[in-house]
Amino acid sequence: MLVAVLSLKGSPGATTFAVALAARWPAPARALVVETDPSGGDLGVRFSLPSAPGLVSLAAAARQGVDAELVWRHTQRLPGGLPVLAAPPDAEQTRAALSALAPDPAGGPGVLRVAADQPGSVVVVDCGRADPGSPALPIVRSADALVLLSHAHAEDLAHLPRRLPAVGRWSPRPVLLLVGEGYSGAEVVRELGVTPLGRVPHDPHGAAALCGRPHTPRRWRHSPSRSALGRCAHEVAVDLAAHARPPAPIPHQTGPASPVPVAAWHPIPGLPPAAVSPYGLRPVPGPLPDRHEPGGGRTS
Repeated sequence: MLVAVLSLKGSPGATTFAVALAARWPAPARALVVETDPSGGDLGVRFSLPSAPGLVSLAAAARQGVDAELVWRHTQRLPGGLPVLAAPPDAEQTRAALSALAPDPAGGPGVLRVAADQPGSVVVVDCGRADPGSPALPIVRSADALVLLSHAHAEDLAHLPRRLPAVGRWSPRPVLLLVGEGYSGAEVVRELGVTPLGRVPHDPHGAAALCGRPHTPRRWRHSPSRSALGRCAHEVAVDLAAHARPPAPIPHQTGPASPVPVAAWHPIPGLPPAAVSPYGLRPVPGPLPDRHEPGGGRTS
């Protein structure tokens, strides 16, 4: 299974959540994290990893041929044992590597897709912020599931109605996760017509452990399951794993796109189908009011 984790605006913690998601993926699957953020990677710096092996060495090796274990041979391990394929912090190097790793336009699966198709394997890809033209988008389009992270304040949610139709065309199964405090899941459903899968809690200790920061309490360092962030990631992973055989990926289209069924997003309980557009969005009479609601609901 290939899972893309990304955001559309700001920095809601895609890298940290991707690590948590892979670390808490239900057994017996073997999971790894791949950094494909075009702005450059963070894990190598956070955990003082050598510059190789990693994304650049994988891109070079993939030019000579691809096999099922190629990705795994270029991973390193975080202190807790999680395999990672780290990108260099330099954006130019990362973008060059991504151009070599993108799925073949002629129909080839791409090296990450080959690794994810192996029985019992899960590849969680940190795609960073998905701007138009991002070199990570071909990888996003080949993913089986897409996890979209967004802060829950008005200035972040205001960008979603315009971008969600495109996200629905990228993946056969996108899910939305709210991050931190702000609008509740019920308010997001009412205003945007899309039900969030849940809310990523504010968990400084858990995030610090997953980020490799010093002075993290010892009990957090090697056990993501102890943190609220780890428990949330496990719940999301279980939900995604339950749909490990999704519909066929939606092909990339250069012309006018066909509407994405409402079912592509999580269903909206109690909302009449006529109130939802073909993209799963409910027309909003006006912008979200400029206010915050601390302590919004954790899930909806």
